Amino acid sequence: MKGFSVRKLNGSDGYRSVIAGCLTAVLLSACGGNSEQQVREEAVAAATAKTAVKVQKVTEQPVEQLIELTGNIQAFKSNDIATTVPGRIIDIFAEVGDRVQKGQKLVQMDRSNLLQATIQLQNAERELARVDTLFRLGSATQQQLDQLTTQVDVAREALRHLEENTTLLSPIDGVVTIRNFDPKNIYPGAPAILNVQQISPVKVLIGISETYFPRVKEGMAVKVRLDVYPDKLFEGKIAIVYPTINQTSRTFTAEVTIPNSDTMLRPGMFARVELNFGTMMHVVAPDMAVIKQVGTNNRYVFVVENGVAYQKKVEIGRRDGTNYELLSGVENGASVVVAGQSKLLDGTKVTVTN
Repeated sequence: MKGFSVRKLNGSDGYRSVIAGCLTAVLLSACGGNSEQQVREEAVAAATAKTAVKVQKVTEQPVEQLIELTGNIQAFKSNDIATTVPGRIIDIFAEVGDRVQKGQKLVQMDRSNLLQATIQLQNAERELARVDTLFRLGSATQQQLDQLTTQVDVAREALRHLEENTTLLSPIDGVVTIRNFDPKNIYPGAPAILNVQQISPVKVLIGISETYFPRVKEGMAVKVRLDVYPDKLFEGKIAIVYPTINQTSRTFTAEVTIPNSDTMLRPGMFARVELNFGTMMHVVAPDMAVIKQVGTNNRYVFVVENGVAYQKKVEIGRRDGTNYELLSGVENGASVVVAGQSKLLDGTKVTVTN
């Protein structure tokens, strides 16, 4: 073209020079004509900018030392009604759900063995009386008298055993929960014919961390909540503290008893047992400040000191509303970040905006 001269460039170096020149022109145009000095200043400003955060000062407060443990409601006592002598069941006098009293007749077994044992005892007693008379007259030996005395004692014990296993009585006040046989069935020896459970009171067995072992005492009051009754609170107490620690779980067992006069609580219900160990002074922080580390159970907060945010690992206790009890990691009076944590790393410079 006229008025336009083209200088031939030799080799690849020439082509690279042309391309570099074009790119430089484009970049300068895109930057609106900004000079190199302006770009450098903007980069420095970005590198030294401080992250804006909001903080809240934390303080020590009295915190109730509550722990919640779970377990299942159990009958206070549970008795299987069965006989140790297999035989025919003549009659059963209770159905599942019936309330029974201690000493109430529940099952009648066949009496044939009992009658036979009664006759044997009567015969042995008559023979003992006869030999005793002869012994007094000098016509029987001490050995004969001793042998018959032993036979009578054995026969009496056998009769007593059969009496207990022929007419079966309830050993407790309770409710029938299981019935496995019907009248006229042959009882083979297992399972139990009936099961009777005492459900007033009831109990819950809970496993407690060994760290609390010195502080858990018999008679200690507890609160019990059940999911099935979300609006009701039940009172109970520690009745038994088991004396050993489980080496695997590092827990010990305690038995909680709960009055149940209205029988609202039934065996098998899920229960939450709350123990109160009084109050302790601990730092309390808003839940917004506590961050859970992904993939772990570790939790941490950012504490601002002299314009710098430091990451602090914390051990949390109980949650109360929107606050966490901090057992360790943060000192009283520290300023913790409650907004803007997502932009922070340990040692980030910050500007407090509240």
